[in-house]
Amino acid sequence: MSRPFETLLRPSLMAVAIALAVPLTSTAVLAAEQATQVRSYNLPAAPLASTLTRIASGAGLVLAIEPGLVAGKTSAAVNGQFDAASALRQALAGSGLQLVQSSAGTFTLIAAPEGTLALPETNVNAAGDAETAWGPTDGYVATRTAAGTKTDTALIEAPRSISVVTREQMDDRKVLNLNDALRYTAGVMSSGYGSDSRADWLRVRGFDPTQFLDGLPLPKGSYANPKIEPWDLERIAVLRGPASSVYGQTPPGGLLDMVTRRPEADSSHEVELQAGSNDHKQLSFDSTGKIDDEGQFLYRVSGVVRDSNVEVDHIPDKRYNIAPSLTWNIDPDTHLTFLSQYTRDDTGITSQFLPLQGTKLSSPYGKVSHKTNFGDPDWEFYDRTYYALGYAFDHRFNDVWQFRQNLRYTKSDLEFQALSVGTGTTAVAADGTLSRSAGIVDEDISQFAIDNNFQADFSTGPLTHTLLLGLDHQRSNTNYRWQYGVAPSTNVAHPIYGQDFSNVSFFDLYNYDQKTFQTGLYAQDQIALDNWRLTVGGREDWIHTDTTFYNNNDLTSTQRDKKFSPNVAISYVFDNGFTPYASYTESFQPASGATVSATDSLKPTEGRQYELGLKYQPPGSKTLLTAAVYDLKQKNVSVTENSITRQVGQIQVRGLELEATSDVSKNLKLIGSYTYTDSEILDGDDKGNRMAQIPRNQATGWADYTWHNGLLEGFGVGAGVRYVGDTYGNTANTDLGHVSSYTVYDAAVHYDLGVLSHTLKGASVAVNATNLFNKDYLATCDGYWCYYGDERKVVASVNYKW
Repeated sequence: MSRPFETLLRPSLMAVAIALAVPLTSTAVLAAEQATQVRSYNLPAAPLASTLTRIASGAGLVLAIEPGLVAGKTSAAVNGQFDAASALRQALAGSGLQLVQSSAGTFTLIAAPEGTLALPETNVNAAGDAETAWGPTDGYVATRTAAGTKTDTALIEAPRSISVVTREQMDDRKVLNLNDALRYTAGVMSSGYGSDSRADWLRVRGFDPTQFLDGLPLPKGSYANPKIEPWDLERIAVLRGPASSVYGQTPPGGLLDMVTRRPEADSSHEVELQAGSNDHKQLSFDSTGKIDDEGQFLYRVSGVVRDSNVEVDHIPDKRYNIAPSLTWNIDPDTHLTFLSQYTRDDTGITSQFLPLQGTKLSSPYGKVSHKTNFGDPDWEFYDRTYYALGYAFDHRFNDVWQFRQNLRYTKSDLEFQALSVGTGTTAVAADGTLSRSAGIVDEDISQFAIDNNFQADFSTGPLTHTLLLGLDHQRSNTNYRWQYGVAPSTNVAHPIYGQDFSNVSFFDLYNYDQKTFQTGLYAQDQIALDNWRLTVGGREDWIHTDTTFYNNNDLTSTQRDKKFSPNVAISYVFDNGFTPYASYTESFQPASGATVSATDSLKPTEGRQYELGLKYQPPGSKTLLTAAVYDLKQKNVSVTENSITRQVGQIQVRGLELEATSDVSKNLKLIGSYTYTDSEILDGDDKGNRMAQIPRNQATGWADYTWHNGLLEGFGVGAGVRYVGDTYGNTANTDLGHVSSYTVYDAAVHYDLGVLSHTLKGASVAVNATNLFNKDYLATCDGYWCYYGDERKVVASVNYKW
């Protein structure tokens, strides 16, 4: 790491706090100007007095409030572009109070005359429907998130590095998996092993992220991990850095906070048909609306049916997915939403575990083709069934307290048989014979998870608080058996199919049953004082893991762990749109699985991080610019090489992340990011080396432009570029584990058929291409095998909304 960058990462939190605490002077003239300035507001419903005080103090207004008038009243949400007076009137909507301005320019509150309706003034730039952290977003730029806090928080005020991938962004790029969805996100390494229909291979700040769906963690095993269908999602928030102070079981790199599409009162329906490369055929559908005229019951159902192949010969990619949900609006303060999902996958080993010869190394038989299947389609299969059933419940007791409860039961069953080629530089014999091993995996994971929290919004003098008190619990049971054997060989030039595997002698490489019980108690307070924001929180976790090793005379292992994880962050929200912040966070994650000896449970990992950041949202715009530098460490890091999992001592990751997301105009939408990541193993045999699959440099950019008038009305184009620096696929950092950097390009064209005829309103067509110029590159090599990056894929789609 260069000295200037290292210096950049080391400023202390105390220095930042002192620098930000210098009083900001203003004159009466400046205050008057601020009062008429239009700002962007993202304020949730809260105690009326605290919301009014917050708006007035931020704009330099003098507002006299009689406590008796506002006692027990809740403000309306204030979301959009307002001048200060209009923001105050918006907050007063439905309160029975009016705002009165004196000749001296000060403001007071009076009770609205009986029979009149107090409305905000019409000098609003853009309000629209109020966005929430769990609802839809218009465009690419989200304004609110619950990632990192579990409360509905303005994204600009969240003192963490967070990106939100919206539904519109996913639709424009026609994403088919999470790898696709997160390709343009800062700090994320996507498709680490190239195209793989079995799993999403993601790294956030160098670590596998924990995946949360609707506020609850998804089960994590060895192979039977759910592969979430992005069509069913409303948004994906990427929280970078530790988050154990409210979530508990998370790695230091970060987490994915995904929100499913929820029932809506406004009726809408959508169907999309796709066809493309590798005989790709897919039907996607979504429908929502009221069940009864009063809107007490709302429904939604979305799903995907896919019949496709993959880049590798003789491997299917079939998916059957459906996600029904039902909302019961019990009363204005109480809501219950049932959420369910079923997914069935029929596919194969698309990443292939290719030999070093013909990929990384030269071979007398030439280059190994992307399409060559060195397995045996007559013997191999990969069948996974995932289903989940749960609910999200919320109830508001009064103007201060509200309660939320999320609950879900999840089951993921997996059976697969697979062949992998021999490892090392001698795997291919002189006559082209290629040795192989065979594996039979049977894994199932069942999980019950529940999260309860109380939120209180109140004021203590000039301080406004959003207090969160929570208790969560989860139980998981994993049965995992991996049988290994030496399989009949094949030929690198002429693969042999239809062989007899009945004589293969298998033994148990892993065979265990693991039960994990986790309970967490957490508290958090988000405090506002004028433009200052302070977040403090902490959580105590208790973990109990019981493992029975059937491959070692039913040996049992019991492990009990507990850990307190704190969190503190401070930021200042300038009126000009800038928000600098500093944070300290910790992580604690019980690791599933066993060590290389398969007789001990893996130890929990622990991490800590310092982060400094700056966010900028120009007033009146739909643009968010972010920058962050961080320094994190983790111990007991799990790494898997040559199919064996082990733990290394301690690693350090330092980095810089820049990201821009903007709805520049009605026509133009932009995404851009740059990521610098410097990783180092601090202990063990690989001390001083880089971590696997972490490029030092990444850069991405995507733009979509649509004409809304003129000769090209209804026509749009999209273009993207992705650069990934060189990586090592192993912690030993050998030449055989090194791959070079690569740059690939994506593109899209789309057309609104409604421009042609009113009868076609709601219909559109699109063609999307990833790796447009079919760049040939290796995604990674781990010293044993190599994995190709994604080939060009073209998908044509017809979409109809009504």
